[in-house]
Amino acid sequence: MAVEQDASEMAFGQVSRTKGVVFRYLSFGASVVGLVALAALLIYVFIDAFDLSNASPQWLLVYFVTLVLPLIGFNLYSAGDRALVERVVLVLGGGLVATAVVFEAIELLIRPIPRLSWQLAYLFVVAVPVVTYVVFVGSQRPVGRNGVGLLGRIVGGAALGLAVAMVFSILDVRLWFLVYTLGVLPAGIVRAYGYVRDRKRAITLSVPIGVVGIVAAVVLRTIIQTYLTPPFIFAWAIGVPVALTAGALVLSRGGSELSAGVVGGLSLAAAGLGTVVGASPLPEGSAVIVFVAAVAPTAVYLHGALDAGEARIGLLLPVLVGGGALLGAYLVQTFGIAAPDPWLDPSYVTEAPSRNAVEAGLYPAIVGSVIIIALVAVLSFVLGVGAAVFLEEYTAGTGVVGTITRIIQINIANLAAVPSVVYGLLGLGLFANLLGFGFGTAVTASLTLSLLILPITVISAQEAIRSVPDELRQGSYAMGATRWQTTKKVVLPEATPGILTGTILALGRAIGETAPLIMIGGATTVFSAPADIWSRLSAMPLQIYAWANYPQAEFRYGVVAAGVVTLLIVLLAMNATAIVVRNKMERGT
Repeated sequence: MAVEQDASEMAFGQVSRTKGVVFRYLSFGASVVGLVALAALLIYVFIDAFDLSNASPQWLLVYFVTLVLPLIGFNLYSAGDRALVERVVLVLGGGLVATAVVFEAIELLIRPIPRLSWQLAYLFVVAVPVVTYVVFVGSQRPVGRNGVGLLGRIVGGAALGLAVAMVFSILDVRLWFLVYTLGVLPAGIVRAYGYVRDRKRAITLSVPIGVVGIVAAVVLRTIIQTYLTPPFIFAWAIGVPVALTAGALVLSRGGSELSAGVVGGLSLAAAGLGTVVGASPLPEGSAVIVFVAAVAPTAVYLHGALDAGEARIGLLLPVLVGGGALLGAYLVQTFGIAAPDPWLDPSYVTEAPSRNAVEAGLYPAIVGSVIIIALVAVLSFVLGVGAAVFLEEYTAGTGVVGTITRIIQINIANLAAVPSVVYGLLGLGLFANLLGFGFGTAVTASLTLSLLILPITVISAQEAIRSVPDELRQGSYAMGATRWQTTKKVVLPEATPGILTGTILALGRAIGETAPLIMIGGATTVFSAPADIWSRLSAMPLQIYAWANYPQAEFRYGVVAAGVVTLLIVLLAMNATAIVVRNKMERGT
């Protein structure tokens, strides 16, 4: 009997392993097919957006030599791994031959591949993955970490400044000036004094001082008629506090008063430079915000990176990238190399839409999307996290209250699966018609999309809060802390990284939604950025949808592709910022 039992168990195990192997390879095959299909779609989108199908092989070679190879070499130097160098050389060289042979064989034996050459195939299939991997490996070492960190702060700071400047297009700049001068600044000074002198009373008084100042600002806004110009308002109400914050960060990290003064002075100098920069599509004085947002974090980072010893050489990465791009442009112009005429260029992101594809721009839709997503982020985060904290930390798990809580939980889970068009109809009936917020306005769009992603935000925040060990809560209670103190000081700090992860995913869905905006009467095309939250606006998905219906091939391929790439860039920039904040909170820095 023992032998028969062993044989049956062996047969069962063999059958199970066979099914497991089949399932594993089927899953792997499905993943590969999905990734290949997505990669092919993105490749064609980028080719159309940047007109790469008309790029000559010489143009591709020039930028490969002046930009791609130096970037690979820098990160290989940072990694300091000889085996990695050999693998990269083998992949780049072998991939060149393999791509050319396979591509030519497909075109010869099967059919020509439209808008694609073997050089472009090599660029996307071999060069881009190699650069991505090498940059990732190199950034794990001090040299690469310094270079990537500095480059990220320059580019990321400027992008954040642009986003803030776009949000100010719907805000009252003069009201912000009064709010900062009468409320934020005095409250900040009193609070800083309380921390420095260890005066708890001053810290407590900072809140009512700020509230009184804000109320006074709102009252005086209708009385005072003469103000500074917007550039100087931004320099005073944004440049000065950012410069002070940058200097304070240097001091808090062990820097000297001289170093803090230099960092703060550079930030103020950037604000001053922004006041003299000419006009742009953004609101007047926006250059102050962009320059300060780029210079202040860069200066703070440089203060710490300059003490990195030999790793300081990594700070040359921005010079290497910028110099390579300029050298490539110089060689292309000098030798008359045929270059592509990209649809996605500076005029595309600074001009209004047009019936002429060459003159078409996405600027009003970009501003609309940034404003919508900024308002959605605030609304969904506050309401979602508040609801999750209440459901997890304050409601009872038994009795009548527990039953009601379970019913609410079920409905929240069901709401997460409701089609987005239903939320559009809800926004149309509730916010546009019943409450009278207007059709297609910024406030109606933001509230509608906030409802759309609120269930996702609540569920992800609940999961993050549940993951906090009960031992931490019990330890806090044992030390005499109240429930609110435990939630504020223990639960939320531990759960914040998980909450941010869920919020990032939810916002990524909101920024690409089109159906709800169509339902609430969002404009598919507008020719100017919104002036306030009650103005009718468009968004990037709506404008792309409108262009896709144009009969001209230039719109359906080039202009639409450029819009998709712009939307992806905004989405990735937003996600990258949130991920950086989340990672810093996880590390406790």
